[in-house]
Amino acid sequence: MKIVGISSSPRGKNSNTLKLLNAALEGAAEAGAEVESIDVAKLKIKYCTACHSCYEKGVCNINDDYQGVLEKLLDADGIIWSSPNYITNVTAQLKTVFDRSPLVIHEQLFDGKYSLSLTTAGSDELDFVLGIMNNFMLNCGGNSIGGVGWPVARGPEAMEAAIKKSREMGKDLTEAIKEKRQYPEQEALHEAFRERFKHIILANKDEWKHNCDYWIEKGWIKE
Repeated sequence: MKIVGISSSPRGKNSNTLKLLNAALEGAAEAGAEVESIDVAKLKIKYCTACHSCYEKGVCNINDDYQGVLEKLLDADGIIWSSPNYITNVTAQLKTVFDRSPLVIHEQLFDGKYSLSLTTAGSDELDFVLGIMNNFMLNCGGNSIGGVGWPVARGPEAMEAAIKKSREMGKDLTEAIKEKRQYPEQEALHEAFRERFKHIILANKDEWKHNCDYWIEKGWIKE
């Protein structure tokens, strides 16, 4: 079992959010998972150019570090997303990864994978940023077990509580993968997405050949 943690703070080893990610990965490892951490802020990942190559051919035309990150995510059973709150959003570095992932959304490539999300903020504005990361996972066909936030202004006790909870959530992520945990509400969202999006796929079937072929192969649309 493999769990990949994504760090996206430009502060590197000085990142508060990285403390939560490290704790979650430690918990996952204690529960038996093989873990890996990827700092996307240190990688060369360019902006999406909306060229539609991924829809048409299943590959991105941009030559940078994104494909390597994607391959590791596709190979993983679980993903831990992490980002500090930057102007009530994830960092630009993580948002760029999300923007480069339309193929993952169109083809629901995280189907069967599980995730959790981690964030820090100066105040208590945590849920919105956690929601962005959780919703991205759901939009990609995966499941989210929830998230942990640390309001830094609340001091050392809040830090200790968030680190402890992150470690426990890392363990729980591993258990969710082991037991193939079911989330009926999330599965209902996946089914609703496929029902809604199949009409978009069909409307663009001549241009989005790779997407269309994939949906036919999965049995989500009929030839």
